[in-house]
Amino acid sequence: MSTRTVNAMKALSRFGELAWFKLPAEYNHEYGYHQVAYMGWRYTAPKEGIDQFIEDAVKGVSTQLEWTLDKTRRNWILLPNRVLLEAQGLENPAFADVIHSMNTQDQEFCIKSISDIDLIVQHLQRVPTP
Repeated sequence: MSTRTVNAMKALSRFGELAWFKLPAEYNHEYGYHQVAYMGWRYTAPKEGIDQFIEDAVKGVSTQLEWTLDKTRRNWILLPNRVLLEAQGLENPAFADVIHSMNTQDQEFCIKSISDIDLIVQHLQRVPTP
């Protein structure tokens, strides 16, 4: 497990017990490119209002990209707004294709998302818990 994954899990665990977590690798060694950073997780029993607290905390970080916490499904996903816009939502079957396209055709965007996710995780590690 990467240091980035461990740090992200620790940061999110400050706000509740994680039942599930995913943070894709930042670099695809097989194909030689950076990948779009996003985090997905689910709390065992989310505290009331913790979603809004996390959204507000993320908005308080000075990032290069705009980020969205999507809570429309069972698992929450924090991802760059551009991904949601181009994929036309997480439920769209084209979501994976959009991510792949960004990974292979827009390395600058991918690198910005990786840098941002690190800043967001650092902020979530420091912000006082409600």
